[in-house]
Amino acid sequence: MKRRIINRKKQVTLFLLLLFLVSPVNCLGPFSNFYKEVAGAVTGFVASVYYSVKSKFGSECDHYWITKNTTGLQSVLDKKLYGQHLVLQAVVSHVKAHVHNSNPPKALVLSFHGGTGTGKNHVSRIIAENVYKKGMKSKHVHLISATKEFPHSEMIHFYKNQLRNWIETNVSLCKHSMFIFDEMDKMPAGLLDTIKPYIDYYEELGGVNYRHAIFIFLSNAAGTDIINYSYKHWMSGEPRSNIKLKKIEAIITKSSVNAESQSGLWHSELISKHLVTAFLPFLPLEKTHVRECIKDTLVSRGYYNLSQHKIPEEIILEVLDELTFFPEGEELFSVTGCKRVAEKVDYVMTS
Repeated sequence: MKRRIINRKKQVTLFLLLLFLVSPVNCLGPFSNFYKEVAGAVTGFVASVYYSVKSKFGSECDHYWITKNTTGLQSVLDKKLYGQHLVLQAVVSHVKAHVHNSNPPKALVLSFHGGTGTGKNHVSRIIAENVYKKGMKSKHVHLISATKEFPHSEMIHFYKNQLRNWIETNVSLCKHSMFIFDEMDKMPAGLLDTIKPYIDYYEELGGVNYRHAIFIFLSNAAGTDIINYSYKHWMSGEPRSNIKLKKIEAIITKSSVNAESQSGLWHSELISKHLVTAFLPFLPLEKTHVRECIKDTLVSRGYYNLSQHKIPEEIILEVLDELTFFPEGEELFSVTGCKRVAEKVDYVMTS
């Protein structure tokens, strides 16, 4: 208890010092510019110390830690997301509308569907990095792997209580919590319905407001249907950019609710009660998209500096040659998207 009181005194002292440094600046005389610069520097330092202390002993749930940088979100997705025009448009619109609404009608629920390496985890991380100052390392960004946490279908009743307590505890600590469910399609059937009350249109449950929270589902469900639709669209001669969300979203919901695996969203109330904000398809990546991933990886791993050197075409082709594309004879789509690009880049560059 004594330590808590001392820590609280430190926070109050730092806050008062911050106010002291800021308030008199406009009243200074001939040396006001000098004092403003000094005050600005010291204020910045004190602010950083204050928020560091607050981070250690506080909740990290105020405007300093919840940045809601939707301009940055748009910019990063424009530069770092390839071949997913439907995802880019929808994610920016939905996240922007949700985080800047002081009284959202319900929690934001985004369900990402597509094959391996198409960008589902990538986009989730970018959202976290632009909504939270610490990104995926924030106390309020929670990533859960279905195969790790819920491996035994016979334990579903235990898992339901575990999931319920987990969500209630974290949202009670910060209403701006984000929950990312990886491999959601492998969750035992019915388990996901546990979160229904928290994403419904209730103002409060047990005195807690869940409407500011964000839930993101990552799933391979409907991946084959998305590939088939994309291939037929390509065969028709229509440009990829002409694929419309409304048509393919219907394919996703039908495939998910009738999944042969009878897991994830199979017969889920989240679908029947229309509680998922958007079902977003991650289309299979073509060679032109994988090329961009290769370029990014060559730069990010320090093999090339674009300000000094242009990446040789033969290096890109050599990495592409290490990856597998389908259908046979056409080699249109990458089997693993961009997932194996990093390891193939390292292999080529160190050979």
